[in-house]
Amino acid sequence: MTRSTIWIRTTCFLAVFALAALAIVGPAMAGDWAQWRGPNFNGSTDERNLPTEWSTTENIAWSVDLPGNSAATPVVWQDRVFVSSTDKANNSLLAICLDRKTGRQLWQHEVAKGISKDNRSTFSSPSPATDGKVVVFFYGNGDLVTYDLDGQKLWSKKIEDGRFAFGWTFSTSPVLFDGKLILQVLQNKSTRRDSYLLALDPQTGETIWRQVRPSQAVAESLEAFTTPTPFVIDGKKQLLVAGGDDLTCHDLETGKELWRWGTWNPERIGHWRLVPSPVAGENIVLVCAPKRDPIYAIKAGGEGQLDDSFVAWISRDQRPVSSDVPTPAYYDGDFFVLSDVRAALSRVEPQTGAVKWTTDLPRGKKYEASPLVADGKVYLVNFDGDVVVVSADSGQVLNVVSMDKPQGEDFVRASVIAAHGQLFVRTTNKLFCIGKQ
Repeated sequence: MTRSTIWIRTTCFLAVFALAALAIVGPAMAGDWAQWRGPNFNGSTDERNLPTEWSTTENIAWSVDLPGNSAATPVVWQDRVFVSSTDKANNSLLAICLDRKTGRQLWQHEVAKGISKDNRSTFSSPSPATDGKVVVFFYGNGDLVTYDLDGQKLWSKKIEDGRFAFGWTFSTSPVLFDGKLILQVLQNKSTRRDSYLLALDPQTGETIWRQVRPSQAVAESLEAFTTPTPFVIDGKKQLLVAGGDDLTCHDLETGKELWRWGTWNPERIGHWRLVPSPVAGENIVLVCAPKRDPIYAIKAGGEGQLDDSFVAWISRDQRPVSSDVPTPAYYDGDFFVLSDVRAALSRVEPQTGAVKWTTDLPRGKKYEASPLVADGKVYLVNFDGDVVVVSADSGQVLNVVSMDKPQGEDFVRASVIAAHGQLFVRTTNKLFCIGKQ
């Protein structure tokens, strides 16, 4: 065997080994948006050449009618789009799979009858999640069901028997990370039930661990609509959870609580339910106090109960920097905070809280969907389905596109996502794929 032959074989082996290692580190392929806050769990993606100009008929790859409203964000894996939906005509909850290239329905399953318990939201508010092997659908009535990518049912569970101790409709999105399916249940104590985190085997549904999460919050402030946020610090995979007046960090292998910071609610106000999930960047974790209160930037790390030396900054002097509903995004070294109560978007430096710019958004309906940041742009959508495109660099509003004005009291709450060079916008009764193939 010649030296050059040995070199070629060695190089090929190393290339294959490197590809295998990448596959182990992160299951999502480039271009996929596999769960609610995307491939980085922070509302951002590395997608390029995303559109800024379109209408309901121009620069549209396809659009499809949906059988009912939902706040669930669609997720994309290669050529499949997974959508959680209601079916108003049949009063049922649906799990749907579409072809990404054409919008053609590949499969659909009815999960349960009954779509809501109040007039504020539906049971299909949680977004699906997939790792390319399993796709997970969860609903606010407690139904957790999994399928393979071809729509064959794998297993299902009823979480809390569907009887959550929750004032409104329970909602949290499932998370797939490091070979685990993670779900949180943060609820009040009216039925003496615990709040807890749950890790399941995605293939079988067997419990890996269940971690009770105590809280000193009271009444509705115990409740959270948040979703757990995976992140890595010092090479260790961990999990951030916000709710019950506190931010906690958990070991991913056991669920054990590593550290806790709190509280944004020292007076223990009883109606401060939490909606925005935590987001991490530059070893700083943002947690949003509810209503019009500030955002708190917490230094990741430490152990046990963290004191106020771990507070990097508080946005108390920057009134536009707050969020009652949308989860902030992290992109290009900064946080992007959408204030739904003030209709303003801000770019914020993680270590200091310095505001690089704040943009007042077009007034009208509220913005409760969380921001997407990609390709140097921020994509927002309001209740009426108006998509606002903002320059991430300057804060300038680049375009406003009216997609599909809702009928009646239905509102658009699903976030815009990006995958494979395209945008996906879900309104109350349609799903649009924007950008040609």
